Amino acid sequence: MKASRSDGYKPVQEFTRVMKDPAADSATKHGTEGTIFEESKAVSIDSLNVFFNPSSIAVIGASTRKGSIGNELFRDLVCQGYNGVVYPVHPQAEAVASIKAYPSVLDIPGNVDLAIIIVPADTVQQVVEQCGKKGVRGIVVISAGFAESGGEGVARQERLFETVRRYGMRLIGPNCMGVINTDPLVNMNATFSPVFPPAGKVAFSTQSGALGLAILEYARTLNIGISSFVSLGNRVDVSSNDLLEYWEQDPATDVILLYLESFGNPRRFVRISRNLTRKKPVIAVKSGRTPAGSRAAASHTGALATADVASEALFAQAGIIRVDTLEELFDVANLLTNQPVPRGRNVAILTNGGGPGILTADACAARGLELPVLSQATLSGLRNFLPERSSLANPIDMTAEATAEHYGKAMQLLLQDERIHIVIVVFVPPIVIQPEAVAAAIRELSPQYCEQGKTLVASFMGVRGAAIELGSQEGCCVPSFAFPEATATAISKACEYNEWLAQPKGSVRFPHGIDKIRGEQIVKSAIERAKERPVWLDAQSVSELLDAYGIRTVPSKQARTIEQAAEVARELGYPVAVKLMSAAVTHKSDVGGVKLDLHSAKEVERAFRQIKEQMNGMKMGSLMEGVTIQQMVSEGVEVIVGITQDPSFGPLILFGMGGIYAEFFKDVAFRIHPLTDVDARNMVRSVKAYHLLEGFRGAEPSDIKALEQLLLRVSRMAEDLPQIKELDLNPVKALKTGYAVVDARILLF
Repeated sequence: MKASRSDGYKPVQEFTRVMKDPAADSATKHGTEGTIFEESKAVSIDSLNVFFNPSSIAVIGASTRKGSIGNELFRDLVCQGYNGVVYPVHPQAEAVASIKAYPSVLDIPGNVDLAIIIVPADTVQQVVEQCGKKGVRGIVVISAGFAESGGEGVARQERLFETVRRYGMRLIGPNCMGVINTDPLVNMNATFSPVFPPAGKVAFSTQSGALGLAILEYARTLNIGISSFVSLGNRVDVSSNDLLEYWEQDPATDVILLYLESFGNPRRFVRISRNLTRKKPVIAVKSGRTPAGSRAAASHTGALATADVASEALFAQAGIIRVDTLEELFDVANLLTNQPVPRGRNVAILTNGGGPGILTADACAARGLELPVLSQATLSGLRNFLPERSSLANPIDMTAEATAEHYGKAMQLLLQDERIHIVIVVFVPPIVIQPEAVAAAIRELSPQYCEQGKTLVASFMGVRGAAIELGSQEGCCVPSFAFPEATATAISKACEYNEWLAQPKGSVRFPHGIDKIRGEQIVKSAIERAKERPVWLDAQSVSELLDAYGIRTVPSKQARTIEQAAEVARELGYPVAVKLMSAAVTHKSDVGGVKLDLHSAKEVERAFRQIKEQMNGMKMGSLMEGVTIQQMVSEGVEVIVGITQDPSFGPLILFGMGGIYAEFFKDVAFRIHPLTDVDARNMVRSVKAYHLLEGFRGAEPSDIKALEQLLLRVSRMAEDLPQIKELDLNPVKALKTGYAVVDARILLF
């Protein structure tokens, strides 16, 4: 679309204000810019209220034909008992469902807050014009046949957006299934779904209308209470970002669920979510996790940036709980809606069957949960009443003889054990003990668990969605899962959220010693000299650019002849490395263009000849411009730092295990630019190579703080120089003090 969307991607240049000096942040926050932003946010939130609390609704396209969407949606509104005025609009019908109909929205005598439009796509434009003239404030377009269908649909959607903006209306859709608000004061089912979910504290947004019906049915089956539900469709106007802002201040919503197929403005999503997730958990399923393969790229960083890494980075930075399936989405929602967020990862498993207990323990261990030894007080207390054949290790196997009373007493002891953060009650129904009795014991103790902030979940094997049976009069429900894997997954996701909450917010910091003007001049000069784009910076320009940003490199010089190579090696001091110099060859080691640990002029000359012979043998001799002589750095851990551009997310920053095996091991982490100090810290610690940096098996630990600073400098470079398409610093030697960039390549747009 040509028209500017509220959720459209902005180029990196338009976001430079987020990189302002933190010292000025407080003044700015309370100054003009901060005030304007907050006022704009307040206006946006207020404009969405019409979708959730309308006083009157016109259903344009309400039908008398049973089974049609227009008929089903209108009946859902009326039969659910919507607490407002409903006007059916039909060009011929006298009435719809015994309610007087009007030929057009302009013929309705009263005010209309919200219009639900269910007419053929080619007539939507006319209807929206009429809504604008009527003074309607919100529109939900159910009709399909817009951008999702291509061709004329794209132009039709563009005209729709322009019309909505011209009249100052807000729009959900098109190609959606509508909106639900379960608040008893509203009671609105403005969808064509026959399912009206139970009222609760969970808000749900989905981009897929087709999934919406299944989602609502699933929520009702599991008895998960919904506060509001929105099917966004094509997101021409109202987006997930708008809904997040609305639900952040909505007192009826405690947990937010998202089904996403794509992002519009990822940076706005991160900014909104970073604040929101500290108040309310946000759980998301993002489709498109399995790419066909890495996208074509000339650098290691670009090749490692598969289709899903940007989404993963966004969720990690925003504190979003990402799950893989809709089942996991509801499992985690069920846990976080009803139980305290786990304070830690220590789990106690209480079971009446050894096999289920072991399976649960294995599932917990596989997901990073801990099963500590119980305190002596707990063990002593358990011995006093459990059957002799019971196992008091963790998991606690009370055997099939365990009664509901045994469950209750054991749960009371585990409640008092300070080593335990989470208790999983596993019950396999034997012949003599009924589930209802055990459920009653759980109900009795659940308020005490909530009071003390200890997480309690159940696994009634073979019984699904037992939250009703396990609810207490005080409203503290215990989620129940059918199988150990689901139990452990939900708990581990909740633990990850708790760990994110425990982190400081972080801030975008200005590293010292950066010469932005010099960097811009180097890039501008390289682009002006280039005959075509994109263009690789030559080795000298790369070195100068890194120096302008205070990035430490290994001393090196270029040599175009064998004699120069020997002379340069003497100047730098042995031992040295000799590397192919060629703008056309991306990975020098692939063509035998790297010779290491050379201790004499003869070895340097031999290395030069060998590289030249290898290039000639591959008929690539003309691509050899000479060699680069570099001081050897034999110590240190090899890591990689890089930049690549994502068409939707903008610059992505990479950190991970480096060297020639970077793409083989794929031990890397990506984050979306700009990085905060907390982002940089998390990146370094999120890869397996971090154990090497800490000092593995007696090795000297690396200067981790210096690596974090390197990441912040690279992030600043991505901000200042949007012409950078790809950047590889690989390998970077992480040293005991500082670091040294051994090799670097930079590709410019």
